[in-house]
Amino acid sequence: MKKGMLKKTLVSAVSLLALLATAPAFATDLNADQAITKLKEGNERFISGKSMHPHTDTARLIQAGKEDQGKYAYATVITCSDSRVPVERIFDAGVMDLFIIRVAGNVVDTDEAGSIEYGLAHVHTPVLVVLGHTQCGAVTAVTNAIEGHGHALEINIPPLVDNIEPAVKRAIAENPKLKGKDVIPAAIVENVWQGVHDLFMKSPVSREMVKEGKAKVVGALYDVGTGKVEWLPEDKVSTILAEVEKDPKREMKGMAGEE
Repeated sequence: MKKGMLKKTLVSAVSLLALLATAPAFATDLNADQAITKLKEGNERFISGKSMHPHTDTARLIQAGKEDQGKYAYATVITCSDSRVPVERIFDAGVMDLFIIRVAGNVVDTDEAGSIEYGLAHVHTPVLVVLGHTQCGAVTAVTNAIEGHGHALEINIPPLVDNIEPAVKRAIAENPKLKGKDVIPAAIVENVWQGVHDLFMKSPVSREMVKEGKAKVVGALYDVGTGKVEWLPEDKVSTILAEVEKDPKREMKGMAGEE
């Protein structure tokens, strides 16, 4: 090995050891902002073609078979079932890194809210990402239906996507100059906020964890054509939470079996 290459290798090794020495013992030692930074850095590696594909080797699998995911998962993510949204890849994450809920249209109904509660309160991830994506078929279908261009749907799909309707109607009302398919991007963003709203309406535990600073909820949008994740304004979540806290229809029973 040439002297220059040896020096470069030694410097890299020292840098890695220094990083490991200052890193938290477990991913759950990360706070919400650190977890979000980790997600952002992973996405930057993904879009720049520098993915490291961490935690995908046999050693990690052996570890997963023996240890609690709660020691390692650093984010809960609810996103769409769309095949164009490969969550671990877009955040350059691996086994036991992310607790993921996938459902068409990234809607938050009872099953999804329960899964999120599990991710926050039992897996102890410090952050929830409600991740929408461009060209969302579910939001497109609901938009077309509301604008009178819909088509017949299989029996179980309408009750799945009815959570999206308020988001589409709000996007249409707030963007009167946008017609037809042009309103869909706005509806996709509104649907992210609808997911946050529906979670807070259904989950007192999630509301309390956010208010007490034990967890953070953020919205984001994934561009299926570029691979980039756009992070939406965090203060919008605070606004939604404040609105829900005034809503008499919000769920108040935080635990199963409560009277």
